[in-house]
Amino acid sequence: MAVATALALITGQLAGSAALAGVTGADIAASPADEWLSYGRDYGEQRFSPLDTVNAGNVAGLGLAWSSDLDTARGQEATPLVHNGVMYVSTAWSKVRAYDATNGKLLWAYDPQVPRETLVRACCDAVNRGVALYDNKVYVGTLDGRLVALNAATGKVVWSIVAVPNSHDYTITGAPRVVKGRVVIGEGGSEYRARGYLAAFDAQTGKLAWKFNTVPGDPKKGFENKAMARAAKTWAGNWWTVGGGGTVWDSITYDPKTNLVLFGTGNAEPWNPAPMGRKGDNLYTSSVVAVNADTGAYAWHFQETPEDRWDFDSDAQITVADVTIDGAVHHVAIHAPKNGHVYVLDVKTGKFLSAKAFVPVNWTSGIDPVTGRPMLNPDARYEKTGKPWISVPGAVGGHSWQPQSYSPATGYLYIPANIAAFPYMAAKDWQPSAIGFQTGLDGAATAMPANTQIREGAKAQSTGALVAWDVAHQRQAWRADLPSPWNGGVLSTAGNLVFQGTAGGSFVAYSADKGEKLWSFPTQTGVIAAPMTYAINGQQYVAVLVGWGGVWDVASGVLATMGGAAHNISRLLVFKLGANGQLPAAPEPAKMVLDPPLPFGTPAQIAKGAGLYARYCSVCHGDAAVSGDLNPDLRHSGVIANAQALRMVVLGGALHSEGMVSFKSALTAPDAEAIRTYLVHRANEDKALASN
Repeated sequence: MAVATALALITGQLAGSAALAGVTGADIAASPADEWLSYGRDYGEQRFSPLDTVNAGNVAGLGLAWSSDLDTARGQEATPLVHNGVMYVSTAWSKVRAYDATNGKLLWAYDPQVPRETLVRACCDAVNRGVALYDNKVYVGTLDGRLVALNAATGKVVWSIVAVPNSHDYTITGAPRVVKGRVVIGEGGSEYRARGYLAAFDAQTGKLAWKFNTVPGDPKKGFENKAMARAAKTWAGNWWTVGGGGTVWDSITYDPKTNLVLFGTGNAEPWNPAPMGRKGDNLYTSSVVAVNADTGAYAWHFQETPEDRWDFDSDAQITVADVTIDGAVHHVAIHAPKNGHVYVLDVKTGKFLSAKAFVPVNWTSGIDPVTGRPMLNPDARYEKTGKPWISVPGAVGGHSWQPQSYSPATGYLYIPANIAAFPYMAAKDWQPSAIGFQTGLDGAATAMPANTQIREGAKAQSTGALVAWDVAHQRQAWRADLPSPWNGGVLSTAGNLVFQGTAGGSFVAYSADKGEKLWSFPTQTGVIAAPMTYAINGQQYVAVLVGWGGVWDVASGVLATMGGAAHNISRLLVFKLGANGQLPAAPEPAKMVLDPPLPFGTPAQIAKGAGLYARYCSVCHGDAAVSGDLNPDLRHSGVIANAQALRMVVLGGALHSEGMVSFKSALTAPDAEAIRTYLVHRANEDKALASN
């Protein structure tokens, strides 16, 4: 026993010493085949590996080499990094772990102790998409807005700063990138009161080097630069009082050839333009923006969704590649944002080259082939028509944050696509509030009804696909249809392989050229993260985080679990050829029985409660009070049987430490009772539906 312990300690020390060799910018630029040094592997975020030991001819022999159960039970979205035999990975709640990448031995673990009440300003689960490596440090952004540098050998904090302007409107869920000795990070919060930005911090000290705001501030205070002054001309109303939005919550790409940092921006705030008098294109929201990597100075922008009122963020991963188009090689940025189109832009100038829809689209009748500007469907301006609008794609996007992959071998972009509609209706007399989502929508009017036929129809029309897109010719090469949206990110390799996890609980390998399904592994849980691959001593490994979660689970109601294996079991899975590891049997999910109190209250109370629930509760507890796997389903909660108990939770903050903060800044005791009336009503509706 003592000998084994000593050997384990020595192994950990050796791994830590190796990590001290550090990672340089030259290392990331070179992208050694056997390592994975940055979120998208290389600066261009291609997520293509030149490793081919595992290939289309032998992938059937892939087996589980090792796994590690995680101590968080939220959505897992991170891509692991590997350097010198050590794997570094972030998990939900912004925790970080380091493993021996050959056998899964845990070397160290770091918990930033994010307050659980932070969830109230995190629209889409307590997720984290990854860490960055540089020198002998590991960098992680935390959900509560810190940027932390850890010692790569020990996991001890080297420095920690608050990277966001305040602790009540902003979050960080994205992975940092290191560019020229600086840690570059954005933020989340476009549905709250956030003003978007991208910032760069000195990797050694955490000192701010530069910051680029994505939307203009209060005109009375002047503008920071000419870019903000130009942007202000595309706004109207008093947008700055609610921040303006445009947050940079995911995509960041560095291009050494042009020394530009490219990033995507989120929607304008609130979604519905009318309440704040918002008019115009609202730059630089829902855009790809390029800034100088040394100074953060504006270089160019391309707006993909002017007048965004549908939450069509442009925060999806931006991939840089050299593509031969019409016989000439172009250095391009390839982007497939939420609005459903694949855009090809010149990296140096931002010039629009082309755009084509990769999923069904109805919010626009087409993209101008010269300017790239969409021709908006008049009916999609729901705040002007006063009618409900069902958009395809919807707010989850034709492609959300789940990373795409580009293979230089095939010339295909592999997109984890969602085919899912979303209903929009402008709220009447809406005003911003001190807490909660700020969308300006009437979520009660568009909530899923207690109707089996409508629910089944919605499920049938909500699907997913892995789309292989021929970038040079802007057309689909092949497509693997999936039964639900919200599947995992993608990895492509020189072994003619594409890997993706699914909402249905499978990790799958396809042939990259034809889309033939070659191998799959049952993960026991939905997969949303992207896989990666590395090699040690000539042995290639493929790794993926599994664990269901994210916005589709917490907010989409009856659609949340339609994929099949949505139950959250958070693990890190690592595969290699010839391995035969087995997962323990999955626990049976608890069976929930609807046993609500008898319905009460007037129709007016129920209607009021429906509106309040939709605005303040649905983003965590689900559309029409139907929750996914991660958050409490309030139809089953004991608090709806007792008015005082519900007031203690909703107004008194009795469950503050578990993430349920007090909403007394926005709600009154009669409001809380109206919400309880609605929840009891909904529980009885679904009980009756189930018995029919």
